[in-house]
Amino acid sequence: MSEKIHKVLAAAGLGSRREAERWIAEGRVSVNGNISKIGDRVGSSDKIILDGKVVPYIHQGYPRVLMYNKPEGEICTTVDEKGRTTVYEQLPRLPRGRWISVGRLDINTSGLLLFTNNGELANRLMHPRYGISRQYLVRVYGAVNLSIINRLTEGVVLNDGFGRFDTVKPNFHPRSDYKPISSNKWYRVTISEGRNREVRRLWESQGIEVNRLKRISFGPIELPSIVRRGEFIYLDELQTRSLLDVVQLDAVHCSEKEIDRDMRRRNEKKLRARGNTNIHPRQKNLVKSRKEYS
Repeated sequence: MSEKIHKVLAAAGLGSRREAERWIAEGRVSVNGNISKIGDRVGSSDKIILDGKVVPYIHQGYPRVLMYNKPEGEICTTVDEKGRTTVYEQLPRLPRGRWISVGRLDINTSGLLLFTNNGELANRLMHPRYGISRQYLVRVYGAVNLSIINRLTEGVVLNDGFGRFDTVKPNFHPRSDYKPISSNKWYRVTISEGRNREVRRLWESQGIEVNRLKRISFGPIELPSIVRRGEFIYLDELQTRSLLDVVQLDAVHCSEKEIDRDMRRRNEKKLRARGNTNIHPRQKNLVKSRKEYS
């Protein structure tokens, strides 16, 4: 079975299909020693080279996607020259390809991060054309009134263009430290863009300081309380399908049984070690800990 070469490059987690087509047009890709052309097809026995490095052949199949509960203090880069902890150090190893982060969170922001081994899926999830909403819990310091909330939802001009929240609502969760007489208050906000520090900058444009920020959902995916800080879980089939549907991608279940079996074995081992019996049966097969892969 053969596939078009730009699809194979994207499936290996190297970039989107459009980027792969550009690399091919620039003559940076060769197959079995010959410069490749757009539209060429390759199989598992072919040797693919990109910029002098061998590219592993990965069938276009059901993508792996995981969610990670990022703590404050970790950075979203593969390597940090200052020696700080990166989110990639906490993820499981892949037999082939690499994990691609779906967007980023700054060092002082915690919460939900999605990773996938499929470059095309990652690219579409980050593309503004799909308008995927992100939801955050934010603790702010300062007097917030209805006029400020209206401006934030109607839109304000930032240094890189127009920005706005889709919704801004007070958060009265019993575990939050919200107090009517306190200057620190919690809000739940949704936004459909992923520009750098946009949530913080929107609040700061109104003279309001953000002192805590946590992302709790990305599109249809919500961060469950079962996932502790610094831990991750693989998305199940339903969750992965919901992401694929949002960005209009199809998937072939070529290795689903193998993935499910591996997930179940590792999750059961972790749960036995934790001694946790008060977990929903469906969640038991999903919990992952970075310690299992250290």
